[in-house]
Amino acid sequence: MIELKSPSEIQVIREAGRIIAEIHREIAKMIRPGITTMEINDFADSYMRSKNAVPAQIGYHGYQYATCASVNDVVCHGFPSNYVLQDGDIVTIDMVALLDGLHADSAWSYAVGNVSDDARKLLDVTQECLFKGIDKAVVGNRIGDISNSIQLYAESLGYSVVREYIGHGIGRKMHEEPQVPHYGPAGRGQRLREGMVFTIEPMINIGKHGVTLDEKDGWTVRTADGSLTTQYEHTIAITADGPQILTVL
Repeated sequence: MIELKSPSEIQVIREAGRIIAEIHREIAKMIRPGITTMEINDFADSYMRSKNAVPAQIGYHGYQYATCASVNDVVCHGFPSNYVLQDGDIVTIDMVALLDGLHADSAWSYAVGNVSDDARKLLDVTQECLFKGIDKAVVGNRIGDISNSIQLYAESLGYSVVREYIGHGIGRKMHEEPQVPHYGPAGRGQRLREGMVFTIEPMINIGKHGVTLDEKDGWTVRTADGSLTTQYEHTIAITADGPQILTVL
């Protein structure tokens, strides 16, 4: 069942989202060759707690970190570690903040130093996929209209869309209904209603869309063909005045 959020609940989610946006702003200043993904994680953890928010990913199904840090061919759920970011890497930092009983979720991908033209274009295309999806998030449209706009744009430029990991409702729980795929036909799925709050978080690959799950850690997801991948994610609210992005400054 989809739980519609009240204006006051949306405001709390917006406040949690602003904290995440502040963290991403600072991470953008930190990203450089030589920094570790654990240093980024520890900063995000400390900053979130300083704002009286809880890093909600810690403890989620046993996950141990405040962020996911996914480098190069890692699609999502990469563990922060002592890995030292190298010139030319791309890294996605994903985090969820819990504030006053409500969650916000946002991921951003970063270029480390001087990245290749292919990596730079992938970053740009993936970010544009996110905003094309948001543009379709209006009252009366369907989830499939969001999904289809992302897939059409990505595939028109020769990229592929990950199928297995999708957007989701968010609020009192980190993952709620509705599910929000980033591929599929328009005109299908739940009708969008005022008060819905969910994430849109396309994961776009340079190569094919297939992925593999690391059997050892049970979390890390990689592109099956080893190709580069990036992700951008916002939490949005459906309002009578159009979609509102809740994870921005």
